[in-house]
Amino acid sequence: MVHKNTRPTVHDMRQMKARGEKIAMLYVTTQEEAAAAAQAGIHMLSIEARFFSPGMREAAGDCFVQIGLPYGPNGALVTAEDYLRAAYHFTAIGGDSFYCAASFDIQKALCDNHVPIVAHVGMNPNIVTWTGWRAVGKTATEARRVWDQIKRLEAVGAFAAELECVPDRLGAFISANTPMLMLGMGAGPGADAQYLFAEDVLGCTDGHKPRHAKTYRDFAAEYARLQDERIAAFKEFMTDVNTGSYPQPHHNVPMQDEEFASFKAAIGH
Repeated sequence: MVHKNTRPTVHDMRQMKARGEKIAMLYVTTQEEAAAAAQAGIHMLSIEARFFSPGMREAAGDCFVQIGLPYGPNGALVTAEDYLRAAYHFTAIGGDSFYCAASFDIQKALCDNHVPIVAHVGMNPNIVTWTGWRAVGKTATEARRVWDQIKRLEAVGAFAAELECVPDRLGAFISANTPMLMLGMGAGPGADAQYLFAEDVLGCTDGHKPRHAKTYRDFAAEYARLQDERIAAFKEFMTDVNTGSYPQPHHNVPMQDEEFASFKAAIGH
């Protein structure tokens, strides 16, 4: 069931920005995470298309959901028509906006068809080969490039943009001087939204943790404990099988003596 009457719209999200309200945003991958976010009152979720389903939409409750459309060499979308078809498909399931890191031409085609898109500026993992894994916009020249990209996205008609790993004062300036919603990930407190990955919030991240990430729980330790318990249980099961301790009589399906005798007689045993 899609919550058509209670979910916030693009208009509502823009009004939050206009009122200066802070927006909390999480990237989630499971229905459990989506449901927890909804119950916690998180405003906005980012969910990749490969994880989005009617069940995920239901779990997300009244959260405004951004669907991440696949992009790059591993993505299935190439042309503007591909992106439009995907956006319409996920709109029918309950997507509220669509992350699109493709070209300005493709982004414009989506906007021209009234599809609310979320672009990406600053450090963009999709094109990191051109910038390296580093903050973008620390020099006046780079900051101007980020600003010029914002202006182009405004002209295209983008609803919002992920603003990733830029200096805090640049993030605040951009957010205050564009009608687009700036979804800040490592962009300082002046961004319109504060956006984190659920895996970072829950302490599940393997390897490098971004500077902007904050961990609120240690799920990694709990998962490790559960894995140890899983292995121990499997070992105990294997021992029971080897020693004949499993199955025991109460695990088996009984058959009356006379029925079994009749069966054997019928087949000549």
